[in-house]
Amino acid sequence: MLKSSESTLPDEPFKVVIPARFASTRFPGKVLHELAGKPMLGHVVDRARESGAEEVVVAVDDQRVAEYCKRIDCHTVMTAVEHTNGTERIAEVAASLAWTDDSIIVGLQGDEPATPAATIQQVASSLVRFQQADMATLCTAISTRAEYLDANRVKVVRDKDGFALYFSRAPIPARRDEVASSEDFPASWLHVGMYAYRAAFLRSYVKCEETLEEKEEKLEQLRALICGFRIHVSVASILPAHGVDTPEDVVAAENAILQLKDNQSPS
Repeated sequence: MLKSSESTLPDEPFKVVIPARFASTRFPGKVLHELAGKPMLGHVVDRARESGAEEVVVAVDDQRVAEYCKRIDCHTVMTAVEHTNGTERIAEVAASLAWTDDSIIVGLQGDEPATPAATIQQVASSLVRFQQADMATLCTAISTRAEYLDANRVKVVRDKDGFALYFSRAPIPARRDEVASSEDFPASWLHVGMYAYRAAFLRSYVKCEETLEEKEEKLEQLRALICGFRIHVSVASILPAHGVDTPEDVVAAENAILQLKDNQSPS
């Protein structure tokens, strides 16, 4: 859904790293599952290339994924299987390739095949624009009470300048007083889980131990907040389609890919 016509092209070059684990508890091998004529990971690589990234790298942990990337001429880095989250895996790639401290890196998950190029560009651009930020990410206004209460949808509270104060699966901000309507809920923001980082931050992030908050909420960005790093959260200009978590998400993902291609076609 388009929310702004403002250009989101970053003023600095950026790289895209795609964490692509083969072992998925809910959908084993999903990154190689065929969607709309090609493996899901192929669509994700297409989205990264469409964004204008100067370099696209897939962070793999399985030789089958590495072999597929070789067939589509995409660079890979074999990463450890022990990483607890995607940020750690991306940090290993940045270290392995000796990227300079000021390199801008966008993490694009390997199960998000219908992410518009403009969304990737916007999160990279936000990191360029807000130099005080160690990370950048996106959000959108919550539109229903069900979404506000859903523990699978992560909420964020921001300060007046758009920097994150906290992320939670709980409904935040919480309203103290009861209201007449059961459908009423406070103005609140839904986190759109895509991040841009500088390589220097990634080197610092992996030196921090997992925090209590990160373990409880299962949210990797909380480690950064609790350890004193700053995360800027811009309002998403275009919302990406939901990623593929289970086999039941396949049909919706294929439809989203086809719609994205239709939107890109010349009228």
